[in-house]
Parts: sequence; structure tokens; C-alpha cells
Amino acid sequence: MRTLILGGDFPPGAPVSEVFLAQEFDVSRTPIREALKQLQHEGLVEIRPKVGTFVREPTRREIVELFQLKESFEGLAAGLLARRGKVREISILERNVEESDEAAAEQDVERYAELVHEFHHTIITGADNNKLAEHYERLMNQLAYHRLVLRTAGHPGRISSSTSEHRTVLAMIKDKDHFGAEAAMRNHVYASSREVLTDSRDRTD
Repeated sequence: MRTLILGGDFPPGAPVSEVFLAQEFDVSRTPIREALKQLQHEGLVEIRPKVGTFVREPTRREIVELFQLKESFEGLAAGLLARRGKVREISILERNVEESDEAAAEQDVERYAELVHEFHHTIITGADNNKLAEHYERLMNQLAYHRLVLRTAGHPGRISSSTSEHRTVLAMIKDKDHFGAEAAMRNHVYASSREVLTDSRDRTD
């Protein structure tokens, strides 16, 4: 259910039918209700008594606050990864930025979004900090980040800029410059937040 919501099968504001989900997963409505309560706790849906359940979209203020946390988490993770030296995540990131260049050249938004997810996830796992990964996962669920990437990827030049920022982060990590890696990652997340907030403002104008 979480995957369906985060993947865009249920867009923001859309009703979430217990009957449909029960049929989709071939279960009774009782476990569906329990799962929806958990998703409400995570900030993904809103349950309105006697009305229904709806996909929730973060407010502009919530997006700002969540991106501030994202910047801190990912900056920390990049610095921790830089301290670890040559680990398997480095090879994954090297391959990722090469494929991101291809996606940028082809303006393949779907592939770009997948690679963005992999890049950031790899930075977090490469930090080798279980508590950081645990809190980060919940943050990304609340932010519904994949939807945001798809929405902003169409901004002129954003895919190329994002890929260039990824390369800078990777270069700092490979140089074992943990201060530089953290700063580069923070700058990248801040740039991403500006794109998202600009898009959000345009949608409400």
C-alpha cells in the first residue's frame, strides 16, 4: 500500500478505497484498516471519520521542514561514507552517475527519478549507520520524494544540474574529504528543495 501511494498510483488528494485494497491484496478489510492507520501515522494518508481515507500531500511548511532534515541526514551520511574509504557503495555511485548522464542526455524522466532514488539511498546505506537509515526512511516516506522528483524533473536544466551535483558529491567522497562531501551533499539537497518549492508556489499561483 505504501508503494502504491509513493509510486503515484494514488495521487495526492485521491480517495483510498478499503474495498479496492482488500480485493487487490485478497484480504479482509480489517488488516487494510490497520495498515491505513499506520500510513496515517507516517503522514501518507488522512482518515476522515464517516467520510473516507485520502492520500495526503505535505503542506509547504512541512516540505520546508522535511527538506531541512533531509539536508542534515544526507550531509551527515555523505561525510560518514567519505570516512570509510573504498567500499562497495563507491562503485554503485560511479555507475549511477554514468547512467544519470545518459538519462539526462535522453531527457528520460522516469529513469532519472529511479537513479536519483538509488543515488541517495546508496549514500545512506554507505554511511553504515542503522539509526540514521531508520529515521531517513520514515522522512522520505513523509516527503513522498519520488513524486517530487518526477514533478521537478521537467524544469529546464534540472536533470543536468542534479547529475553534476551528484558528481561533485561523489568526487568529495572518493577523495575521503568528509567535510567537503557533507557540504556538497547539503548544497545539492538545498538546490533540490528550491526546485520543489518553486514548483509548489507555481501550482498555487
